[in-house]
Amino acid sequence: MKLAIPLLLVLLTACGRSERPAEQPRRIAAPSLRETAQCLADLRAESIAFRVLPDKDYGNGCGLAGAVQLVEIGVPVTGLTAVRCGQARAFDSWVRYAVAPAAFQMLGSELARVETMGSYACRNVVGSARNADKRSGHAIANAIDIGGFTLKDGRRITILNDWASPDPAVRTFLQTIRASACKRFGTVLSPDYNAAHRNHLHLENDGAHFCR
Repeated sequence: MKLAIPLLLVLLTACGRSERPAEQPRRIAAPSLRETAQCLADLRAESIAFRVLPDKDYGNGCGLAGAVQLVEIGVPVTGLTAVRCGQARAFDSWVRYAVAPAAFQMLGSELARVETMGSYACRNVVGSARNADKRSGHAIANAIDIGGFTLKDGRRITILNDWASPDPAVRTFLQTIRASACKRFGTVLSPDYNAAHRNHLHLENDGAHFCR
């Protein structure tokens, strides 16, 4: 019986040990089915042509949920791939009711094209050491980078070359559309934020209320 006690202690000690838990994979935060359904209805009400994309979790915090591919919003848009529906809705509103009118009123020409630098990309935040280990809004197709605009009179306005343009009308145009974006998107980053954004406007529908 004396031999059984040490054996029991050994067994109890072994049961008390716990292996280091495996790191849980990062899952993408997804909008509710109701939110997506309402958003799709809003896009249809605005006569926006789009394709619904299947949800896909690519792992490690990257994937698509409630995403669409915009086909036609009234103005040609280049470089755009998958976009979360709420982001697409905000983007369409910004182009139609802010960028296009501002181009005509301030630059004297209709908007011919919006040039983007993409939407979905499985990557972390860039340009911020504090957030370098966090997934970017691009990783869930919830952000769009705007590189520039082409006008119907042939002029091309880019963030890289014209943010500090000697033409006051061009500077006012870019500042105005950034201010309009800040009313529609949660995070708006421009060349005024850091060097990583010297060539584009980052528009993200995340509810953060951060505009730089």
